Amino acid sequence: MFERVSQGAVDVIRGDFPLDRDHTKEVTRLLLQCLDNSQPYVVFDLENVPLIDSAGLEVLLDFTEEFQELGGALKLAAPNPLCSEILSVTGVSGSVEIFRDALAAAGSFAR
Repeated sequence: MFERVSQGAVDVIRGDFPLDRDHTKEVTRLLLQCLDNSQPYVVFDLENVPLIDSAGLEVLLDFTEEFQELGGALKLAAPNPLCSEILSVTGVSGSVEIFRDALAAAGSFAR
């Protein structure tokens, strides 16, 4: 299950399932809720996400672009070694900021 929590002006999405085709509808629903903010500032906390597949990568890239168009941002936090490798090999790490933990990612919005 994935959940959305607010930390001030920043929304944090976190979960403990793979970010894969089976869970993209749930994640998309949560990310769409973040659009209620005029400038969506979102951290996707990957700390407990074991795997990301192509459908999950597509969701991350689509919302990164959409949030940027609105003056906001989607940032990733705490990917495990496998997810980090997937983000790197696919080139997604060049399109999305990645932080060591959710607190650092959320704090980066204050700069």
